Parts: sequence; structure tokens; C-alpha cells
Amino acid sequence: METATSAPPTYRSELVGLCGIGFLARASYALARTPVLALFAAALGAGPEAIGLAVAISTVTGVLFKMPAGVVSDVIGRTRTLFVGLVVFAIVPLAYLWVSTYEMLVLVRFLHGFATAIYGPVSMAVVLEAAGSRRAEALSWFSSVTIVGNLIGAPLGGFLVTALSSGGPQELAHFHVVYGVVAALGMASLLLALWMLRGHAAAPVPESQRSLKGVWRQFQAGVREILLDRRVLLTSNVEGVQNLSVGALEAFLPVYVVLVVGLSALQAGLLWGAQIVVTIAAKPLMGALSDRYGRHPVIFWGMFACAIPFALIPWFQSFAVLMVLAASFGLGEALVTSSAAALVADLCDERQLGSAMGTFGTIYDVGHASGPLLAGLLIGLSGGHDFRAPFALIATLLVATALAFRWGVGRAVR
Repeated sequence: METATSAPPTYRSELVGLCGIGFLARASYALARTPVLALFAAALGAGPEAIGLAVAISTVTGVLFKMPAGVVSDVIGRTRTLFVGLVVFAIVPLAYLWVSTYEMLVLVRFLHGFATAIYGPVSMAVVLEAAGSRRAEALSWFSSVTIVGNLIGAPLGGFLVTALSSGGPQELAHFHVVYGVVAALGMASLLLALWMLRGHAAAPVPESQRSLKGVWRQFQAGVREILLDRRVLLTSNVEGVQNLSVGALEAFLPVYVVLVVGLSALQAGLLWGAQIVVTIAAKPLMGALSDRYGRHPVIFWGMFACAIPFALIPWFQSFAVLMVLAASFGLGEALVTSSAAALVADLCDERQLGSAMGTFGTIYDVGHASGPLLAGLLIGLSGGHDFRAPFALIATLLVATALAFRWGVGRAVR
């Protein structure tokens, strides 16, 4: 493992530029997804199951291709791969303008998934390279800004669809206009990257990698190094399981709050919003704390900070208490997510950063997709009304994952 150097003089300017690119790219992708996508699929005649497939298919792309994209970036260079992802953000949304059937929509969604599958792990690797020893802080700022982009995309999509339909039926032309805005935001992200990275020469490709055989050999080496490193996999698993709890809470906190407790949908939204706001606000501070005092304790205790409020939520019905628990969970999420990716980067060779971030992103996606499924299965087995035992089991999984991380990675890892 190469020792991280201190942040270079251009650290702040590069980070600001990368955050701007990430904000526009994520806002574009979020606008394409919620709530516009489900409404678009419904307008095409899709039923509930088909709508679910249309929403989930882009995540499948991420699960399948994030790690290969990261490995490819180690071989051909991260700048080149980053631009490929941004081109997908800019160009693929134009295909929505010709969508007139559900099958076409699913195909375009699968292709659009390549945007985050390529851009996600590579952008993290680029931020890590620019940050030097301030990795956790840089990743936390980058993540917080992109989360804000995600938050803006959803209400903007709802506003545009509502404004275009003006109280009348939603027509395909209305959705085509929205996806034109999606393409414009993606193009803005690409143009900003072209401006920010002007004058940046792509790293020369070593002679040993200029042949197809050399590229394949490097690809195999990157995959082998990451998949056989227990510490990388255990740290990535922490993020995956933590994200599983986020997915479970995202799906079933509103159900518990509205259908069991009897609070309003607005109050359910405020609880989820509190969790997100605390996560965004706390991440940079937790990242700086991780850079200064070490990543291992931040991650380990962060899992407990997630598990305890998660287990307690279905035991209370007071909105004020639930608000405190949701905010506490958001703080725990900030602790874990501010440090996990940075620790993975610390554990691997600098030349394999893309591979490591690809593996990390794949496990992250699997965790997020599994959360609602696992929680739904557990709640269903308990009769559909008991949230306490299912939430306690998921909290136990968080604690067990934290203990496995502590045993497998060790206290000494910074």
C-alpha cells in the first residue's frame, strides 16, 4: 500500500470542480428517476410490477458493471473513463425523447444505468487521488454535494410534470420535455468537466498495457488483488450492510409512521428529511475526524450509532422521539460513510483505486437493493404489523457486521 501524501496545492480548486460536476450529474440522474420515471411508465400502461422493474433496472446495471468500470479506469486512465461516464450522462437521456413503449423505456433505463456505473467509482477514485491525506474529508464533501443534487432532482421532476400537465392528463410529450432537461443537466456536467480538466494530460499508458493481452493481464491483476483482500471486502461489506439499513428505513419508515402510528405523510417525509439533512451536514466533519484520528473507530462506532436508533424506532410513536431517532441514525450513517471508502483506498495499491471503488460501489448497490426486500420479507413473516422484531434483526446484522469488521480489519488500520 502506498502512503497517502498531503493534499496538493490545487486540492481545493479541484475538489470544488469535481463537486460541481457531481452535483449536475446527480441532479440529472435524480430528475430522470423519481417521481418522473414511475409516472412515465404508468403513462405507457405499465402495471405495478412493471413499474418496479423500470425503476430497478438501472441499479442492476450498476451491480453488474461498477467493478469492471473501476478496473478499466486503472488500465486506461481515470480521466478517460470519467469522460466516458459523463458522455453517457449527456447523450443517453436524449433517447428518452423517442420512447413510446414500455419496452423501449426499460432498455433506455438499462443503458442510462451505465452513467452511474461508470462515473460513480471512477469519480471517487479521482477525488481520492486529488485529496492526498485528506481522503475522508474530500469524499465526504463530494458525497454531501452529490446528495444535494439528488435531493433537488426529485422535487424538480415533480414540479415540471405538474406544471406541464396543468391539471390535465399527463401525456408522453410532457415526459419528453422533462427528459430534455435531464439531458441538458448531463451536458452541463460534461462541459464543466471539459473546462475544469482542460490542460490535464491523460496519464500515458505503459507499453505493457498497449496490447489487448497486456490490458487483459492488468484487468485480471486488478480483480484478483481486490477480491482476495479480506480487509477491502470486509470494509466494503460494512458500507453495504449500513446501506441495507438505509434502504429498509427508506421503504418502511413511512409505512410505520403513517399506517401503524397514524401520523401524516408530511410528518413521515420530515422524519426522512431530518435523517438526510443530518447526514449531509455531519459528513465533512466526520471525514475530517477520520483523517485526524483514524478510520477504524469512526466506522466501528458508527455502525452502533445506526443500529441503536434503528432498533428503537418501532418502539415509539411520539413524533418528537422519532425525529431524534431518525436524526441519530443520520449521524451514524455520516460516521460510517465518511470513512469506509477512504479506508478501502488506504488498504489498496494506488494503481488499483478504480478497482477498489468499483468493488465498493457494487457491494453498496447490492446492500441498498437488498434492504427493502429483506425488511419486507421479515415484516411479512411477522404478520405484516410487527415492525419490532424485523427492525431488531436488521440492527443485530449491523452489530454483527461491525464486530466482523473489527476482527478482520484490526484496530491498527488507520
